[in-house]
Amino acid sequence: MRKLMMAGCMALLLSSQPLKAQETFREMQYSPQSTVFTLNAPSRPTLRLYRAGRGGKQYKKMKMKQVGDNRWSIEVKGDLKGVFYTFDIGRGETPGVFAKAVSCNGGRAAVVDMRDTNPAGWENDRRLTTKSMADLVLYELHHRDFSIDPSSGLVNKGKFLALTEKKAIAHLKALGVNAVHILPSYDFASIDEAKYDTPQYNWGYDPLNYNVPEGSYSFDAELPTRRILEFKQMVQALHQAGIRVVLDVVYNHTFSLEGSNFDRTFPKAYYRYRPDGTPSDGSGCGNETASEKPLMREFMIESMKYWAQEYHIDGFRVDLMGCHDIETMNEIRAMVDKIDPSIYIYGEGWSAGSCAYPQEKLAMKAHAKQLDGIGAFSDEMRDALRGPFSDDHKGGFLIGETDQEESIKFGIVGAIAHPQIDMTKVNYSREAWTNEPSQMVAYVSCHDDMCLTDRLRATMPYITDDELIRLDLLAQTAVLTSQGVPFILAGEEMLRDKKGVHNSFRSPDSINRLDWNNLKRYPQVFDYYAGLIALRKAHPAFRMGKAEEVRKNLEFVDAPKGVVAFRLKNNAGGDAWQNIYVVLNSQKTPQNVKVAEGSYTKVVANGKVNAEGLGLISGSTLTVAPQSALIVHD
Repeated sequence: MRKLMMAGCMALLLSSQPLKAQETFREMQYSPQSTVFTLNAPSRPTLRLYRAGRGGKQYKKMKMKQVGDNRWSIEVKGDLKGVFYTFDIGRGETPGVFAKAVSCNGGRAAVVDMRDTNPAGWENDRRLTTKSMADLVLYELHHRDFSIDPSSGLVNKGKFLALTEKKAIAHLKALGVNAVHILPSYDFASIDEAKYDTPQYNWGYDPLNYNVPEGSYSFDAELPTRRILEFKQMVQALHQAGIRVVLDVVYNHTFSLEGSNFDRTFPKAYYRYRPDGTPSDGSGCGNETASEKPLMREFMIESMKYWAQEYHIDGFRVDLMGCHDIETMNEIRAMVDKIDPSIYIYGEGWSAGSCAYPQEKLAMKAHAKQLDGIGAFSDEMRDALRGPFSDDHKGGFLIGETDQEESIKFGIVGAIAHPQIDMTKVNYSREAWTNEPSQMVAYVSCHDDMCLTDRLRATMPYITDDELIRLDLLAQTAVLTSQGVPFILAGEEMLRDKKGVHNSFRSPDSINRLDWNNLKRYPQVFDYYAGLIALRKAHPAFRMGKAEEVRKNLEFVDAPKGVVAFRLKNNAGGDAWQNIYVVLNSQKTPQNVKVAEGSYTKVVANGKVNAEGLGLISGSTLTVAPQSALIVHD
């Protein structure tokens, strides 16, 4: 939920509504002999052709011909490769809604042969498949944050190509994450791509051209094919390393309404309006798209299909998914399943404000059971661990509060119905909201909030570095032993901070950048994260993937207040270990938990992870050190 400073938009007076479009989004079909331009619009468009991406006069303009209801087309003979174009229905020029390539700053679309944008060997690049979404470990990354600081040692600072470099790949592989969630990487509006030598920052939740990579992350925004090539090189390098690419998509609003490509192409067809005619604002960004309307629904489906096919994207994170209707999201899932059922789709199961559409029809977290194969973030687990989103200074389980255990248990099982969870004590939900645990994304922080270290410092002003590290590791133990899909913010593995800034969407690099020197300052943090991820990947008990398996094989153990303990039994998920006990102790004193009499091998204890063993415990009592996790097996 961002509060981007975007212009409010006037109500539009045009009322023409589109019919269901056919082949809506083939706005430009190139061949060396001719190029065909097509547009859905309520009135006859003018096509304008330019030699340059910015400035200069059109060298040709043509009225398009009607070929159906609200549908216009024109074929231009000759080889137009490298030519720029716009459409104009009398509301201002636009590259259209589905430009594949654009000029610097995205004002004009470009005629390209997409084969020219493929790196060597691209035809052999494949999405990475998985048997269960619960096998994923997501790593949320902003291109500039990750590589811009001199301490990164990366050459292609702030660019797509940073993620092709050996050091970047080696870091991700050593950490063990297998899916990189890249913050918005389509062409967004808040960065002036022409000022390539001026530091500029934005998260990118301000869409301009949805189906073209962002030019500021490329080395030449003036050359339309360059950003596409470099994006594909990034995908290719990550795939070769066994790492999936998840694209953050923001279909719930545009940078502005008036003057947007949607507005200039087909007014009123893409946005929601209140009964009084004013734009609805469920996004909190000045406007709200209408996924239930035919053209917007089709746009979302075709756009995600395009990214999956042209760019080999492995997953999508849907921004403010609660603004979109359930039917559209299910149609997207059905479309994706035809391409590759292992493409993971998950999103924010909420909106930022009230939407001008019936809430019971929206893809809210509470309706996730109607969204088979689509995941949502668990704010229950997040806020139980670190404190509520609404109050940066109020803490949770990590600072020793003793009324958060049930909400954490709910996160541990993946938000499924479980007989041992008292839903009356869960913070935000009164009933289970997933069908399967892989529909729940487990996390403690992400880009649009305080990172974990800042939140701990805000809630515990006198915290020492040692205590900070203990609680950081404890939080991630809950996340990485959850039956949901674990998600970590880039840089948490090096004890990242943002100097206390909560909403850093346009803060400078000094706030958002990763300080890679922290890997030397706090090597135990990286080692713990990497060890825990490796433990999860090696042991299917932590990622059973099916609700019935979780209910059958995960049982909670009686524990003191401020402690959560559970057993994974019966060689859960086909695990080699018969019984695994996980104990999370938020208290400042050692705590004891009764278990079945036996001899147990410690694999996580006192801030260390070793799957081969950290020593033996015999008896029926596990003693857990203060503010730490203990994992043992027999």
